[in-house]
Amino acid sequence: MENDSVRIDKWLWAARFFKTRSLAADAVERGRVRIGGEPVKAARAVKLNDKIFIDNGSDRWEVTVLGISDKRGGAPIARTLYSETQDSITRRENDTEARRLFPEPGSTIKGRPTKRDRRAITRAGE
Repeated sequence: MENDSVRIDKWLWAARFFKTRSLAADAVERGRVRIGGEPVKAARAVKLNDKIFIDNGSDRWEVTVLGISDKRGGAPIARTLYSETQDSITRRENDTEARRLFPEPGSTIKGRPTKRDRRAITRAGE
C-alpha cells in the first residue's frame, strides 16, 4: 500500500530495521529513533525525504526516506525505501571492524559464567 505517509514504527518494520513492529515501537518510545534530530512518538508519520537516525541496538543508521510502505517485503525491496548517508556507512564499517578486532570479553559466554569462566575473564583482564 503506497501512501503519502505511514507511522514510523510501521515504516521501520517494513524497511527491516527491526524484526517486529513492537520492537520498532519500543525503540521509538525509548528515544532511539529521531527524525530531523528530534525524538518522536510511534504514531509520527514518515514522509519522503525525512532524515531518520535509528539505533537498533547493534547498529546505528542515518537514512533518508526514499519510499513509503507499510508492508514488509524482501530485503531488496526494503533497501529501496531508504538511502543511507555516507557518514553512516563509514561509521558502521568502523564499528564492525572494531567489534571484530576487539570483541567484548564476555560475549562468548552465555548466561551466568561458571567458576572456570570467571577465572578466565579475570585472567584476561589482568
